[in-house]
Amino acid sequence: MEEKNPIQVADRLFLVLETLACDAPIALADLSRQLDLNKSTVHRLLCSLIYMGYVKQDTYTQKYDLSLKLLSLSNRLLSRMDILEIVRPHLKKLSEKTGETVHFVQLDGAEAVYIYKEESYQNSVRMVSKVGNRIPLYCSGVGKAMAADMDEEQIRRFWNASNIIRLTPHTITDYSRFQEKIEEVRKKGYALDDEENELGVRCIAVSLPDYKGRARYAFSISAPAARMSDERITQLAEIILKEKREIQQNM
Repeated sequence: MEEKNPIQVADRLFLVLETLACDAPIALADLSRQLDLNKSTVHRLLCSLIYMGYVKQDTYTQKYDLSLKLLSLSNRLLSRMDILEIVRPHLKKLSEKTGETVHFVQLDGAEAVYIYKEESYQNSVRMVSKVGNRIPLYCSGVGKAMAADMDEEQIRRFWNASNIIRLTPHTITDYSRFQEKIEEVRKKGYALDDEENELGVRCIAVSLPDYKGRARYAFSISAPAARMSDERITQLAEIILKEKREIQQNM
């Protein structure tokens, strides 16, 4: 059985707001037709929303549109959102499930900054990374994951701003080759650091775009290369992509 809003007027008020968000500015007659409500009812709803400051009417065209009050409310909500509070339980679960260390990073120019680390205590080998440390985008899994969410101009900008050096025999220093890797990430949904930043360490990473879809965060599973065979990478890919979907549902 379909659930109905127990307060019909609230249902209609929000229906007006949602319609205006898609089709405004709009005349009263057109709005009434879209909502399938008579004009007098829609006019009362609009007057109520105008009184509360959520809707405005153009004095010249007489058309209705949303005010900036909703934007103000959304900005307040976003200012209260602590990304770590959202992702921490997921990162802990990911570490426990895989038995490996999980990192969470934030984009900062041509680098990523570690802002959270969930160390695995199931294994004796410890990752040298620390919260607050920085890692270049061009030679890291998290960097390539975030780059896949960028356009060509953004990628070229951070590449040019990076000090491109061969940290290991596996480090990619050719831009065309790097672009090929980014295309692979876009197809697969995840990125790899294949001993490109540190010999003996492989990582699998996924991006976590912000609420506007912009590249801003990423998280990864890191482990000694001896425990990160291609077969295990395939298994971890399924796990980390599933966790990414669950985080996005909670954002």
